[in-house]
Parts: sequence; C-alpha cells; structure tokens
Amino acid sequence: MSRIAYVNGQYVPHQDAAVHIEDRGYQFADGVYEVFALHQGRLIGEQGHLNRLAHSLTELRIDWPVSQRALGVIIGEVARRNRVRDGLVYLQITRGVARRDHPFPADTESALVVTARRLPPLDKAQLRQGVGVITIPDIRWTRHDIKSVSLLPNILGKQQAREAGAYEAWMVNDDGMVTEGTSSNAWIVTKDGELVTHNAAHAILNGITRLSVLEAAAEAGIGFSERPFSVEEAMQAKEAFITSSTSHVKAVTNIDGQSVGNGHVGELTTRMLDLYVDFIEAKGGPQNTNTWN
Repeated sequence: MSRIAYVNGQYVPHQDAAVHIEDRGYQFADGVYEVFALHQGRLIGEQGHLNRLAHSLTELRIDWPVSQRALGVIIGEVARRNRVRDGLVYLQITRGVARRDHPFPADTESALVVTARRLPPLDKAQLRQGVGVITIPDIRWTRHDIKSVSLLPNILGKQQAREAGAYEAWMVNDDGMVTEGTSSNAWIVTKDGELVTHNAAHAILNGITRLSVLEAAAEAGIGFSERPFSVEEAMQAKEAFITSSTSHVKAVTNIDGQSVGNGHVGELTTRMLDLYVDFIEAKGGPQNTNTWN
C-alpha cells in the first residue's frame, strides 16, 4: 500500500508530496512540528501535543493553518489512510510561502504537512535492553520549550552519538548541567532512590512522554524531583533512562562509556516502564494538558 500525506488541504501520494521552494520552513526553518505516537491504534497524549503546538505557534507568532479541532481530524485521517496502528504521525506547520526576506511576510497563509508511518509495536523487552549515551555541549538557542524545526544542533549531536556507538547524546549547559537528549528527555535515579528529571520552563522541551511518566509516578506514590542534575551526579546515579514518543521509557546503562550503577537495567526504571504503559493504555496520555498555558 502506498503511503498518503496531507499537504495544505490535499491528501496526496507520499511520493508526490511537495512544498514550494520558498516555503519559509525550507528557507529559514521558520516553523514548528509535533510527533504523535500511535499505540494499538490510539494517539498518545493527543491534547497535550496540540496544546504544546499551540504554545510553539504562539511564541513564534505563526497562525494556525486550520482550527485545532480540524487538525485533530486531519491527524486521525492521515493515520487511518496509512493504516497505522503502531507508529508515528508527524506534522509540520511553517509561516508559509513568500519571497525570501527575513521579516515576517504580510498576508501569507501558514503551511501544513502531515505524514504517518508504521513502527513495530511497543516492546518492553527491547526497551529494557540498556543503551549508552554520550555527553556533549548544549549549543542550541535558549528557547528549548519551542518545538522548532530548526534542529541542526540536535542532528549534529545525534550523529556524534552514532559515531561513538551510543544511542543518544545528552546536552550539557555552561553550568555543567544535563538539559536533555537530542530527541528525548533525560532521567536519573540517585543513590538515595530519588527520581530526577530537569524542570521544564525554557530549559527543555517538555515531553508528552515525560509528563505521562511524571503523572504515572505520582499516581503510584513514587517521589520525584524536577531539577537540574550535573554530569557528575548522573555518573554516580543508580539508574538512568530516557523518554520520548519514539523511545517511550528506555533504560540507559552507560554514560560516556562508564556504567550507570551496576551496568544493568534498574528496578525503578523497569517499574516506570510498566507504569507508563499501564498509564497510556488506561488514560491515553497526560491529563494535565495545560502545562504551556
């Protein structure tokens, strides 16, 4: 079956999908995006993603190409037409097509692209196979809370991780604190058993999976702290893991080649994966969807 994409009001064969060469997303990375996970035919954290999208659009002063309700219908239709039960839906909104000039163009309609692809179903055994991360300087702009399509620093970091034989790169700010991964949020479990992830605001992209894990932990009575942690503290941690729409809750067993804890997947990481899966299957994602308001 050929894949179907949505491009500015039309459903078209994926191989024929295209945007104008003067789309500002192509010229300036003047746009935002979201990635929705599909689990057993259900969009995970749909309202959270839409609210975060609204925040990104507002901060960059980009107009909605369609209403939020209509966008939800389009996302569901793209998933349906591509028969994606487990996988991803990607959407991108840019400021639109205009003659190349840095200031905002007048009377330009924002552009919308939505695609979907299948992935293997969520596999707990695979997620519990620990992966390695490396640490790199965080060279991004300071508005990490905006899900901008300008991802060059993330791409360079991910490539550096791949060349080092690692799964992910954790970015470290000028104060020596881990902010997040190139495409994930970073977590540790301290020697005292404290679950820690960086606080949100502008410092990180507040992940939908991150929010689900926090809510699942709270429901289970597991204490956590949203605060910065240093590379040194991460090296001394008992456990570590990452979260994202594609990695769910994935164990980290070494950082810069040094084992985390005993080098095996930890008990709390294992429990958080179970709690997360139970949570999304019961509730579909985080219930606090006003985080960006």
